Amino acid sequence: MNEKDFIYSKDIILNGEVEWTAPSNIAIVKYWGKLENQIPQNPSISLTLNKSITNTRLSLKPKNNKTPNLKFEFEGKKNQSFENKTRLFLNKIEYFFPFIKNHDLEIKSENTFPHSSGIASSASSMAALSVCLLDFEKMDNPQMSDEYFYKKASFIARIGSGSASRSLYGPVVIWGESKAYKTSSDLFGVNISGHTHNIFKDFNDTILIIDPGQKKISSSEGHELMNKNPFSTERYQIARKNVIDLKEILKSGDLDGFISITESEALMIHSLMLTSNPSYILMKPNTLKVISKITEFRSETKLPICFTLDAGSNVHLLYPAHIKNKVSDFISMELANYCSSNRYIEDQVGNGPEKMT
Repeated sequence: MNEKDFIYSKDIILNGEVEWTAPSNIAIVKYWGKLENQIPQNPSISLTLNKSITNTRLSLKPKNNKTPNLKFEFEGKKNQSFENKTRLFLNKIEYFFPFIKNHDLEIKSENTFPHSSGIASSASSMAALSVCLLDFEKMDNPQMSDEYFYKKASFIARIGSGSASRSLYGPVVIWGESKAYKTSSDLFGVNISGHTHNIFKDFNDTILIIDPGQKKISSSEGHELMNKNPFSTERYQIARKNVIDLKEILKSGDLDGFISITESEALMIHSLMLTSNPSYILMKPNTLKVISKITEFRSETKLPICFTLDAGSNVHLLYPAHIKNKVSDFISMELANYCSSNRYIEDQVGNGPEKMT
């Protein structure tokens, strides 16, 4: 499919409200570096989460004046920064939803986890808004298939945030063309759970909140800096190979192979931050202490746990569900003290967005 397949040309008038939740995701092979129009430099693979979600309520009413009005609330309060970003996003996607220009929009959104802190809140928020818009399109086109619904939602979410394209499915998703998966695409995410061993479909992710604050360098700025990073070409080659290697690992249930790729990808991304110009560090001292504790615990117990990070200081601790009790004791006794206010989020892989109303 190409971009033209996602244009809904009818100029319609709608009146109503929809509400959806959409999850964050945690990338195993990372997306870090992009071309124009939110096209990734390399394919990425992620696990979709279940409890780390954005809830979005979208109301449409026929517009009262020439300029479509947007009202945006985040967690019950007006947020001008988010409203501006949302307005920019809506301007970009109006080509695919011409009915936007005919309406006043009201958006009310809230998260179950900290935003702008490196837990892919942009992924869940853009995914949630995208399925809301698709829901309105489906009101006028009830024959729309579920396959098209989620494929277009992933395509639209990608325009707002590349990683958001992976939040429309679960539990395992690829975004970006790869020789490993013939159906993969740069334009939208593709569910690869059918090629995945059951052990990875029942994985836990405990997110250790090292710092809930907003990071100093945004992901968008980080992607931009990759354009001049001296190691970018090698990075993209390694990521493409890791996707190919990960296919067999996911299929066979190879936990050792999964741990190796997951941790090397996390450390590589943060190493690239150090080699950017200007360089920057998103890890905190407690990030490194937690990583050290995790690797020590794995060495001592032989339990298949591993860490990863997105573009932030917070640590994702990944492990199969059947060892949860043993890992939970380790978290509460050894890791919680390194977390801000002893806070951590106990999550697990999930299946994607859910319609609320």
